[in-house]
Amino acid sequence: MSGPLPRTLRSDARDNRARILEAARAVFGEDGLSAPVREVARHAGVGPATLYRHFPTKQDLIAETFAEQRRACRTVVRDALADSDPWRGFQNLITQICELHASSKGFADAFMAAFPEAMDFAADRERTLRAVAELARRAKETGRLRSGFVVDDLVLMLMAHRGVEEVARAARLAASRRFAAYVIDAFRAVRETEAPAPLPPAPVLRLTPSPGAPGAAPQPG
Repeated sequence: MSGPLPRTLRSDARDNRARILEAARAVFGEDGLSAPVREVARHAGVGPATLYRHFPTKQDLIAETFAEQRRACRTVVRDALADSDPWRGFQNLITQICELHASSKGFADAFMAAFPEAMDFAADRERTLRAVAELARRAKETGRLRSGFVVDDLVLMLMAHRGVEEVARAARLAASRRFAAYVIDAFRAVRETEAPAPLPPAPVLRLTPSPGAPGAAPQPG
């Protein structure tokens, strides 16, 4: 009677851990890292004590929740640096980093150091910025990247890109790709004989009035 019990407990623990991480990806992804841990526990259908047994701190939970995005980010950087065409590698890095940010507010918060409990992401951020600096150096040598580009321009771009995270989820990725295409075109060295690259399709976006603003729906009560 006592033999199968430990295996059952281990299976339950694995299931709880998986549910917690799935819930964290959903909650942090949509609401950002300011979302409370108790909301993650509620979404997972477990008590806070169960969550903390698996993840003693919010930092532990954040690091594990976005492990896949961190691996994807490292792959994007590696592939961009390995590209034989530095301008193409530069473009791909910008587009794919934007897509990673658009896929999750929480990952964008962590990457941009907008949440102090996500310090583990500092190495990913520095690795990406070093890759951008190296790709920029190579792309400038080919004459494809404008000479005035500096790494801080990427930071500025990502700060502006944060607005895409407020777009409805269905249109977010398309909005991110179009935004990245516009920015890449701005980074491109001007060549009179070269036509601008075609833009990705424009998403259908709707501006939502703030509560109380003209045109806003009346609030109950």
